[in-house]
Amino acid sequence: MDRWAGVVLAAGMGVRMRSRLPKVLHRVCGKEMIRYPLELLRQVGIRRLVVVVSPTGASAVRELLGPDVEYVTQPSALGTGDAMGRTAEILQGKVDHLLVLGADCPLLRADTVKGLVSSHVDASGDMTLLTGIAPSVGDWGRVFRNDSGQVIDIVEAADDPRTSELSGEFNGGVYCFSAPWVWENLERVEPSPNGERYLTSLASIGAAGGAKVHGVAAADPGELQGVNDRLQLARVEAAQRQRIREHWMLAGVTMVDPASVFIDSGVAIGQDTVLLPNTMLLGRTSIGEGCEIGPGSTIRDSKVGHRCRVTASALEEAEMEDDVEIGPFSHLRPGAYLESGVHIGNYVEVKQSRFASDAVMGHFGYVGDASIGAGANLGAGMITCNYDGKDKHRTVIEAGAFIGCDTMLVAPVTVGAGAITGAGAVVTRDVPPGRLAVGVPARIMVKNDRPD
Repeated sequence: MDRWAGVVLAAGMGVRMRSRLPKVLHRVCGKEMIRYPLELLRQVGIRRLVVVVSPTGASAVRELLGPDVEYVTQPSALGTGDAMGRTAEILQGKVDHLLVLGADCPLLRADTVKGLVSSHVDASGDMTLLTGIAPSVGDWGRVFRNDSGQVIDIVEAADDPRTSELSGEFNGGVYCFSAPWVWENLERVEPSPNGERYLTSLASIGAAGGAKVHGVAAADPGELQGVNDRLQLARVEAAQRQRIREHWMLAGVTMVDPASVFIDSGVAIGQDTVLLPNTMLLGRTSIGEGCEIGPGSTIRDSKVGHRCRVTASALEEAEMEDDVEIGPFSHLRPGAYLESGVHIGNYVEVKQSRFASDAVMGHFGYVGDASIGAGANLGAGMITCNYDGKDKHRTVIEAGAFIGCDTMLVAPVTVGAGAITGAGAVVTRDVPPGRLAVGVPARIMVKNDRPD
């Protein structure tokens, strides 16, 4: 595929989305639509990628995609033919073939496009397009063939609205072109009644001139669903989520009620994990093997190790090592890290803190900007008072410490290894290892006063 280039047409205004966000940046299963065609082109084996953008959306698209693709700006919304013509300045004479697709068809599969490419190469085609058969052509252009099966015309729904209600073959908006042929013929594309120059006009131009214009029908026309408004976005999202669920179930993940489970496209899940109802795995979340997640858990951009349990709890930008339990109704905020064997019970919030192995916090409390030592036991109602109204301060609880119920740790403060705080203590200064702190404010008891 070294002599191929992939072109993604992403300059459409997306007016029907009724959004300040460019259409191609709306997400499907946690991923911006523009990323789907680019990933597909890489799967097909095409390395040179060009994205056509509008002036209004250019900066946002560039910020998202970075320098791995080339950009061409279409100054005005004058149609797909005009958009394609803008790429000539960087592609003409540089490649032999072009694979062109829109940025708003995230359901398209790589195998389908590979079949289109193979048909184009085998037939030495000038233009080969992907088509589908549907009871209603809808927004797509209607494909017309001659008696020998060659494509002779594509009529856009905007030019003949009557065709949208008819059944038949429609244009899927995915094309392979012989590069020299397309540059030679793009200049012959005339503006439509609405002033736009359509890339689809090349079908009739090619047929009239004896070019090889072929249509390849997709086995599943559903792959060609596009997104022009929020209704279509929701339909595509539902279809993609079902694909994702099926993929993971076939890979060894159990879902008790699949329809209630939401999994983003960037999620990874280990074998023999069970996802209980109303669970959401979002962003770049990774779940290990043999876990039980849910019911009612939401995990975003987090890493969960093997054999973990997350019951009716929320994680965001957090990490759990192996054999960790949390919940129900607890919350790991960004920067929370639980080492192996940690147990977090119900109604606990953790932020920017690390719990060492086998530490326990059974219920009701807040730990922020803290380090919790191995085997430490944090009683109900314990709070790290980490914010003084201006700055955040750290709390250190060393290995084996026992923090009594309703203890307030006023940071910065350290509770030494094996130390104990009494119920209701307000600790405002460091507690030495092995000592007892009680009272408000807490005082350090002498060794002889420490209970056995």
